[in-house]
Amino acid sequence: MYQPINAVVIMGVAGSGKSAVARALEVRSGARLIEGDAFHPDRNIQKMSTGQPLTDKDRASWLRALEKRLQQAHAAGEHPILTCSALKRSYREGLRHAIPALGFAYLELAPEAARERMARRRGHFMPVSLLDSQFADLEPPVDEPLTLVLDATESVEALAKAIHQWWQQHAPA
Repeated sequence: MYQPINAVVIMGVAGSGKSAVARALEVRSGARLIEGDAFHPDRNIQKMSTGQPLTDKDRASWLRALEKRLQQAHAAGEHPILTCSALKRSYREGLRHAIPALGFAYLELAPEAARERMARRRGHFMPVSLLDSQFADLEPPVDEPLTLVLDATESVEALAKAIHQWWQQHAPA
């Protein structure tokens, strides 16, 4: 059944390639990128930087900020791309309530591959040691509406192309 998609969340655990795929999708689609990490309060970044996993309480204000930013973009007539781990169904439901017809592109990645990618990345506040907590919190978006599941080991361009095609198939009228 056809359902339009007004915005897309690129979701997955740390190291799944959310930011790279979102930037490639931004170029391909012309949509506006909202980098979810930029909305973390300083206390969350400090906590993660010292190897402490975030709790639901820690993530609550961050998720509210993302919901507000999505609402602002939607009100301005934009169709944004948001990067957000969106690990739990309750987080995704909050985002879905922020704007109508929100799609999720889940970049699925095995723990070993995520660990390898995170070990290679430089300059990010989240250490590899927190990856286990991400997988512990992860509730894959099985049987959720407007969700595309992709193998995150595919190339960034292939992933961006697949998401773009899916989004175009569900383009708002």
